[in-house]
Amino acid sequence: MTEMVALPSNRPSARFYRGGQRISAFRGEPRGTGSHEPEDWIASVTSVAGEGDKGRSRLPDGRFLADAVADDPGAWLGDDHTAAFGADTKLLVKLLDAGQRLPVHAHPDARFARERLGHRHGKAEAWWILSPGVVHVGLAERVTAEDLRALVETQRTDEMLALLHEVRVEAGDVVFVPPGTLHAIGEGILLLEAQEPEDLSILLEWNGFDIDGREAGHLGVGFETALGAVDLTVRSRAEIDALIRRPARGESSLPEQALEWFRFDRVAVEGRATIAQGFAILVVADGAATLAPSCGASLEARRGATILLPHAAGEVVDTGAAELIVARPPAP
Repeated sequence: MTEMVALPSNRPSARFYRGGQRISAFRGEPRGTGSHEPEDWIASVTSVAGEGDKGRSRLPDGRFLADAVADDPGAWLGDDHTAAFGADTKLLVKLLDAGQRLPVHAHPDARFARERLGHRHGKAEAWWILSPGVVHVGLAERVTAEDLRALVETQRTDEMLALLHEVRVEAGDVVFVPPGTLHAIGEGILLLEAQEPEDLSILLEWNGFDIDGREAGHLGVGFETALGAVDLTVRSRAEIDALIRRPARGESSLPEQALEWFRFDRVAVEGRATIAQGFAILVVADGAATLAPSCGASLEARRGATILLPHAAGEVVDTGAAELIVARPPAP
């Protein structure tokens, strides 16, 4: 099956931070009873670290999306993509509801992930903000590796957070977070995240979270090694501002440096709009539209819908009044 398909929620349970109700409200679903289901993994070929198939998406026929892509990568991803990247989707998309401020953390780059962890990708990410709040991104003050290690060992989290830039974000802002960048998402934010398809986090703080960070926060390589993946470059506020955009129709939502990892764009449907052929995840941020692919059945989609678009479905013509967010892998 390589038709366009609307995907249900895919929320791994028992995550280490609170959240989930904003995802239910955005999707128009009944309020859940779980307090720690803050992420919806959309069109996921990625598993939660160390938890088997947890996190991977299933298609309506019961197959894992990962297996379907492996069986027919050309139909799902297109010949140009597979020639460049093989049967690798190069993409994971999540809805994330910060029911509490997330801990200060970072993600490794691809080189560290390959050499130290045996993984194919690192974890660059970008956040499309759906509800306003405060985020903390990048070092505003100098800190040595030794001093950072001491802050982690003693869990002086206020001092850790004070090292980072604090940024107020509004709905419609897009924040790019390069690999290695220290960051924390503030309480109350709902966002859509595009990222490399890995679950790799280096936790610098864990007090108040449902995780033993001393055991699980260093990716199994120890903090002395794991903290080597953290970028200690001090960034000016102008450099942080360059990572944040509010894209208008037809504009790239990401700085040029981000496009080697993924694409993340806005499509405004005002009567009619077109989405080009190619593997993509579509999220209806607002309004409602009819999505008509070149191949396969049309879909009626409202705010909160998440749609998987295979390459074989062709171009999609959208009619109605809606704002769509389109996440794609990097261009081959």
